[in-house]
Amino acid sequence: MSGTPTETRTETDSLGTIEIEAGRYWGPQTERARRLFRIGTERFPRILIRAVGLQKQAAAEANKALGELPPEIADPVIAAAAEIAAGERDADFPLPVWQTGSGTQTNMNANEVISNRANEMLGQPLGSRKPVHPNDHVNRGQSSNDSFPTMMHIAATEAVEHRLIPALEVLRAALEKRAEEWGGIVKVGRTHLMDAVPVTLGQEFAAWAAQVAHGQDRLRATLPRLRLLPQGGTAVGTGLNRHRDFDTAFCERVRALTGLDFQPNPNKFEGMGAEDSFVELSGALNTLAVSLTKIGNDIRLLGSGPRSGFSELLIPADGLSSSIMPGKTNPTQSEALTMVAAQVMGNHTAITVAGAQGHLELNVFKPVIINATLQSVALLADAAESFAHNMVDKLEPNRDRIAENLAKSLMLVTVLNPRIGYDKAVQIGKKALAENLTLRDAADRLGYVSPADFDEWVKPEQMVSPGATLAGAG
Repeated sequence: MSGTPTETRTETDSLGTIEIEAGRYWGPQTERARRLFRIGTERFPRILIRAVGLQKQAAAEANKALGELPPEIADPVIAAAAEIAAGERDADFPLPVWQTGSGTQTNMNANEVISNRANEMLGQPLGSRKPVHPNDHVNRGQSSNDSFPTMMHIAATEAVEHRLIPALEVLRAALEKRAEEWGGIVKVGRTHLMDAVPVTLGQEFAAWAAQVAHGQDRLRATLPRLRLLPQGGTAVGTGLNRHRDFDTAFCERVRALTGLDFQPNPNKFEGMGAEDSFVELSGALNTLAVSLTKIGNDIRLLGSGPRSGFSELLIPADGLSSSIMPGKTNPTQSEALTMVAAQVMGNHTAITVAGAQGHLELNVFKPVIINATLQSVALLADAAESFAHNMVDKLEPNRDRIAENLAKSLMLVTVLNPRIGYDKAVQIGKKALAENLTLRDAADRLGYVSPADFDEWVKPEQMVSPGATLAGAG
């Protein structure tokens, strides 16, 4: 960057002249937008700015291959766009999320930065707009209306494939490992938060691992639609002012740059006028948030205590404690995970409302859709890894408490149903509770089951799979 922050240069566009900091690579349209949209502090994340660079690089490479741009223009444009994709021009994207709903200002921001940087490479001063023009060359064969949603699709696909699905694999593997390790620990099951028949600790963890695996599958199921790029529709979907093969050539270049299987959307009108693929993706993210909320809350419940709660899991001490209660250990990772889930659920509402704003040929809530989507993806990925490493990997079963709770459970009486009938089993359970007896003693006093038969029939370790207790019943 040349110049100092106090120096300015004067640029002229169709609206007149405007002063821009001398060293900035953006131009008049970006500067006007920067002054006009003083709304909030939210800026697009790096992964979207990377997608901006990828889109402009692929477009220039396609136009060069198709003869729409001469090499002496295309090559510096390609090089400048590649710098954006590599993160070298982030400071020159100052605009907020809250702008025109087509993302036009961010698209023009990219066009101006690339134009200025390309001209600088060719020995021209910033603001010269020649020989590389932001609209005529950088934006050749494109519109904000097809370019910005294409950037959205590239960014979301990369985020899901390269960040979220692998992060969930870390959590799934951690849960599955615990399921295998603790498959033989029999404990009280609970329904309605009340004592129920036995399960194993491994079965509980395996269920949570399955939830995460299903979440990964749901995300993968959205990818075929996310990989359909609307690039080539230009203004309204008809493809006016672009080479007839531009969309195909463009996707070839994006595939080469990303290694992901992007394809032209066969219906550009759908790709520009609706953002249903993002609503679908957000639905998968929302479902994942629901799953992670259950997992976080279940572990928080099982770890409650250490003396007055369930205390069947020993929550890791993370070095954090109460500001007033000495040595108190709280389930901080569960709370962080479930707060992230709450944010994702809120984002899903925003994305749903925004996705419904597709009026005729254009959805005009695109910036808020992609910002909320990328925030949800990033938060879920970070939280999943944090929960795996800082909670699941460090949990330990409280075997003594698990055994104690299991021994006291009145719902072990359920296994007697096939042998003595439901009504007699109810009487045993009620008598044991009312007189503070064991089930074994209550059954004996009622004369329904002898101690020897009770010991033979009521074995919790045999009650955690179907049919294991029915031999000889009837």
